[in-house]
Amino acid sequence: MELTKACSYGIFGMMYLAKQPQGKIVSLSEISRAEHLPEKFLAKIFQNLARSGLLRSHRGAGGGFTLTRPANRITVKELLESIEGPICFAKCLSELEDCDKKDICKLQKFLKKVQDHATKIMTQNTLADLIK
Repeated sequence: MELTKACSYGIFGMMYLAKQPQGKIVSLSEISRAEHLPEKFLAKIFQNLARSGLLRSHRGAGGGFTLTRPANRITVKELLESIEGPICFAKCLSELEDCDKKDICKLQKFLKKVQDHATKIMTQNTLADLIK
């Protein structure tokens, strides 16, 4: 397993914003240059983050992005799920997946334990923790 480029780029972009003074509007091109990220791809990622309520988009001259709340109130789980969707280590752990072995599968029980532990860690850590 590995993070997608979208997750990595989104995290780096959010970390850059978290290092700025609260409320400072930062242009996408500044973030792209500073973090060496492709601007067009970052724009798509930031659209998702804005739709999910983690970023605020400011239009017009001097436009850009700001965090909607302090970095210590944005969990790593929220950040990752805003980019990639719900965290699910295996399809059989999805509520949408119907598996006739669900009640007896030892692998599923193990993966559920791993997923729960990873989710707990991601919930306990924030964007602020990543930039420390």
